[in-house]
Formats: sequence, structure tokens, C-alpha cells
Amino acid sequence: MATIDELLAAIEAAPRGPGVCALFDFDGTIISGYSATVFLREQIRSGQLSGREVLEVFTAMAQFGLGNLGFSALMAATGQLLRGIDEASYRAVGEDLYRKQIARLVYPEARRLIAAHRARGHTVAIVSSATPYQVEPAAADLDIEEVMCTRLAVEDGYFTGAVERPTCFGQGKVDAAEGLAARVGADLDHSFFYSDSTDDIQLLERVGNPVALNPSAKLRAVAHDRDWPSANFGSRGRPTMAQFLRSIAATVSLVPSFAAGLPIYALTGSRRDALNFSLSLFADAASALINLDLAVQGEEHLWARRPAVFVFNHQSKADVVIVARLLRQDIAGVGKQEIKRMPVIGKVLELGGVVMIDRKNAASAIDAMAPLVDAMRQEGKSVVLAPEGTRTISPKLGPFKKGAFHLAMQAGVPIVPIVIHNAGDVAPKGDFVFRPATVDVDVLPPVETSAWEPETIDEHVREVRNLFLRTLGQPEEPAPASPRRRRAPRRTALDRAEAADEAGKTPPAAKKAPAKKTTRKKAVTKKAAGAAAPGRKAAAKAPAGKKPALKAVRRAAAKRPAARPKLQSGDKP
Repeated sequence: MATIDELLAAIEAAPRGPGVCALFDFDGTIISGYSATVFLREQIRSGQLSGREVLEVFTAMAQFGLGNLGFSALMAATGQLLRGIDEASYRAVGEDLYRKQIARLVYPEARRLIAAHRARGHTVAIVSSATPYQVEPAAADLDIEEVMCTRLAVEDGYFTGAVERPTCFGQGKVDAAEGLAARVGADLDHSFFYSDSTDDIQLLERVGNPVALNPSAKLRAVAHDRDWPSANFGSRGRPTMAQFLRSIAATVSLVPSFAAGLPIYALTGSRRDALNFSLSLFADAASALINLDLAVQGEEHLWARRPAVFVFNHQSKADVVIVARLLRQDIAGVGKQEIKRMPVIGKVLELGGVVMIDRKNAASAIDAMAPLVDAMRQEGKSVVLAPEGTRTISPKLGPFKKGAFHLAMQAGVPIVPIVIHNAGDVAPKGDFVFRPATVDVDVLPPVETSAWEPETIDEHVREVRNLFLRTLGQPEEPAPASPRRRRAPRRTALDRAEAADEAGKTPPAAKKAPAKKTTRKKAVTKKAAGAAAPGRKAAAKAPAGKKPALKAVRRAAAKRPAARPKLQSGDKP
């Protein structure tokens, strides 16, 4: 079996450029398990399927598994269940299911492989028998633009119940891959395909670099016989009983850790010393139970300037352990109000100095955080919080809120960015179990805030967020374009007449101009101008004090020939 490092080395040895395709199956390869199961479970839960329909689906799936039903026939049977359903609403369901359930099934190792191919400039694509509603939200999260999958027929925005042919299965995947290669000028003989199933054997045989990822028993045997690279990832999927028990122990270790600090408080009377001891004990105990290691760059910046406001990107519930292990003492935290409802743990955190805020009420959140300014100024404590406000579903950085930046300005302390790269490997959003991992962390130099002004807070937030983006290797947020002064549109005679009509006044065009001597040349010019602007001429004949100007101008404007439209690119001359 190959290791992830060996797979990455093979990618590094491949030629650069889009002429190499990196093709990924989806279910079982990029994610653990099957996205169709998530969708089916949601349809049953929401009551969209009757008992008879559920039975039909399971019967069709069983027949397919036994080889008695082809894939196209299976899709035709299941596609009928969507007949008459609005496609847009179903797409929204798919995006919601990805955020809440499927995203945490993405293998971290698959993310690394995709990133490695992208770094080599390869054409990265998903080739899946699943539908766009299962695959496209994941592709967007993984920054994969090319998606080839099985598509359902849609008419006037609603599913017809039919399936577009050919489906993306078996030879259909080969045809899709060859079509992509022809379009981008790639050579499949130098390309990669990653799959977990012998259902994809035809495309695995077609490419020059087949890889069996999390393979079924049958594919594992084929890969062994043909000397194909093969790898199993244990970072997702069903946890072991040991992982489950260790996760429970790590979670509840907060309580005995803080209880262990009570004797120190009783003997010394120092609540601060007791909390510092408890925090360090919790950090070490939880890390050992999880089997969590940290690879920290810039550790000296954790101690260079204290007190400070430490800000971190929030990917996982493991961030609590990571931050506690990094900072260890003299810190106050900020958490969501829902934590207070957690039995025992919520109370322990509150007693430990964590300020609970209502994220939905900005005004109350600001009031709740006010004591933290005093904690920094008077007690020398530092504050740690996540400016994103909540955990993200992927390593992509979310928008920053301004609370941390206002706190730093008011207390007159620097901001210290803590960039966490892969905490999602330990416990992605929505997952209870902690898994063993080494998390990479970059602590950046303190950012001075003494010269900041409230009027420029948005620019400071953008600058600090760009430090995170740069360190994470993600595109930076550009500076907002300076507002350009727009010239007022030129008013036509019709515009002036309408404005005057609304104001109850005679428009300027209707006022009789005083008699004026003109030369013959000026008279000719004036006559020509009158011919060119019949609306103005009509308006000039209107008696003063009356309001026929609007009608006259409209009548005159209606008689003008329509302006010839300009040709656009692609139009015929």
C-alpha cells in the first residue's frame, strides 16, 4: 500500500501544465461513503418519499448491486421520483446537505492530492456517476471547475423524470474523459485517475497513471495484480471504538482539569494561578487523548507582546485544544451563547473567564465583551477569539467580523494572528469524533494597532485577513475600488418637460424667447436646429402659463425615426 507522501511524490514527478489531467471519482474517493445515501435519507426524513417509493428505490439498488440492473436503468427508476420537482429548489437542497453533512466526509488526503495537482498546473476534474446536485457543491468547495457527471432531464425548470444519455458510468466515463482531454489538449496516457471501485475499471485502464484510493476488495486485488498504486485513508468514515471513547474523554477532560485547580485556589487564594494551571493541564491532557501533535512556526510571537488580542481561523472544535496548548496562561476567551446550555462544561467555561455572546445580536455582543477591555488593561490578560464567528466547512477562510479589532483598539494592544492550516483533519465541522493528526500552525508577528482609527477599521480588517489568506495560500482580498464621481446624465427635452409637468410649471422650452435680431447665417442655423429638434419647436408654440408641453414633446418624439442600434460582437452587419 502506498502512503500519501508517495502519491504526492508521483504528482511532483509528473510533467507540469494542463496537458496532464487529474481525474477523480467522487463517492468513496473524494468523500467517505456515498452522497446518494445522504440525499435518500433526507428525502425519507422530510416525507418526500412514500413507503412504496422507498421500497422501489431499495429494490432497484439491490438489483443493481446483484448485477441484474444496469446503471442507466437504475437512474431511470430513481429519476422518476423527482418528476415535477423544481430543479432550483433541489439544487438548494444539495448545497445545504453538502454544508451540513457531506463536507465533513471529504478526505483531507484527497484535498492534498487535488492541491498538489493544481500546483503542477494540471487539469483537475471530477468524473462521477452521481448527479450535479451531489457533486457540484463539493467541486466549488474544492475549486474544481471541470465536472462530468450524470445529468437529469429538465424542462421549464422542472425535472421530467428522464435521464440524459449517455450516463457517466463505465464507458461513459471514458468518453467524458476523452472529451475533456480533446478540449484542453491533454494526453490521457500521462494523466491520473483516482477511484475506489471496479465500476471504473475502463477509465483506470485508459489513463497512464491509475490509482486505487480506498479501494473495494475487488479493486484492491486488481491493483495488486497490475501493480497500480493503492492507498487507504482512515481519516474519515466510521471511527473505531477506541477513537470514540478517547473523544469522549478529551471532551469531558475540561471538567477534571479545572477541578484540579481548586486546591491551588484554596491554598494560594489566587484564582488566576488556579485557572492557568487548569488551562495548561486541559491542553496537555486533551492533546494526549486525541493524539494531537502541533507543528508550530513563529512560536516566539506568542510571547513577544502580551497582553494582546490573539485571532485564529476557526475550522474545528479541536481549535479550543490547539489554542489552549499554544497560549497556556493569562487568557480570556469569547464563545457563542449556546455553550452556556452545555451541561457542566458550559458552567466551567463561564467560570474560567469565557465571555458568552449572542452572535445574532451585535449590540448585546459588544456590551458583553466590554469587560474584556478591562481584563487586558488592568489584569494584563490576553483575549483570544475567532473573527470568522463560526467554524467553516473547509480550510477556506470566511469573512471577518470587527469585534476583535475594536477590542484591540480600545485596549491599546496588538493583534497576533494564529493561522491554523488543517484542524479539520482532527474534527471537521459537524463531526463529534477527534482523529489523530499533526496540525500545522503559523503564528505571525504582532500587528500594531496604536495608530488605527475607527474610520479606517474596514481597511485594517482587510489587511489582517490578507495575512491569513497569504499564509494559507489562498487568493487575497483586493482593496475596494475608490468611488468614482459619476457625471449626471444629459437631460433631453422629454426629461425637462416631464420634470416641469410634475412640478406644475411651464418647462423652459415652452417659454417664449424675446425677439432678437439675427444675421442670415444665424437664421439658417436656427432653422436647421428647429428641424432637428421638432419637440423644442412644438413646445415653443405653447402659450405661457399652460401645460401642453409634455404632450407636445411626446408627440414630437414619437414622430422621430428610431435610432439604429449599434452592432454588437457576433451580430450580422
